[in-house]
Amino acid sequence: MKSMTGYGKSSLAINFREYQVEIKTVNHKYIDINVKIPKVISYLEDEIRKLVNSQIKRGKIDISITFDNYSNEGHDIKINYELAKMYIANLKKLAEEENILADINVTEISKLPDVLTIKSNIDENEIKKELLQVVDDSLKQVLTMREKEGNRISEDILNKISQINTRIEEIFTLSTGLIEEYVVKLETRVKEILKTEEIDKSRLMQEIVIYADKCSIEEEVTRMKSHIMQFKDLIKLNEPIGKKLDFLLQEMNRETNTIGSKANNLEITNRVVDIKTILEDIREQIQNIE
Repeated sequence: MKSMTGYGKSSLAINFREYQVEIKTVNHKYIDINVKIPKVISYLEDEIRKLVNSQIKRGKIDISITFDNYSNEGHDIKINYELAKMYIANLKKLAEEENILADINVTEISKLPDVLTIKSNIDENEIKKELLQVVDDSLKQVLTMREKEGNRISEDILNKISQINTRIEEIFTLSTGLIEEYVVKLETRVKEILKTEEIDKSRLMQEIVIYADKCSIEEEVTRMKSHIMQFKDLIKLNEPIGKKLDFLLQEMNRETNTIGSKANNLEITNRVVDIKTILEDIREQIQNIE
């Protein structure tokens, strides 16, 4: 089980290049990756997304990247001498014809179209390798934090599931005596009304069967026990389980509500309230499970 909350930060300085990657993750219904990356290496954004997506399946992920290149790579300036000379010659000719001062500044010439070009000779594969290494280092920190938090949540949830199982066992034990109690109460009530010891046993049995069918919670208890086993099995899986756990909790809540509506017993009702409270606590916790 992994939490969706995590943080990682890593940096690398190599060959006059410096990288820094910071990753923050929080809970989200789906996966939402946001990458803040310098324009000069923006071509690597898809590669970063693929790497992150291969290791994180759910959550809101904010990735902030800084990149400084102090090497000569990418700063190779080329001057188009022939074009510059043509500009100068034509500007001098214009000055002579118009009888104006031919004050030609080299800086101004450099600003003319296509005189200066910056040739990119960055080794993109090397940049990619270095950056993805830093991203991967940050991801490892994030995953370690998510796993630690997930283990803590898992232990707490299993403890709560055990409490629910105990309440279910108590409810089942209490429910087994409900029919006997109802028979005694019904006989006593009939005798009081009819003021006789003679009772129509067949009619009494019909009423008991109807009541037993109406208040029986055996099926709900059986399904709850099954859900509890499924819950424990899911937590052991090494895969995203948050959505599955959420669905299972809904089913457990539904069975608990049915038990509460059927069981006409204060002690059972109190335990149903306990179960619903515990289920709500678990539901809040699994909102942060991947």
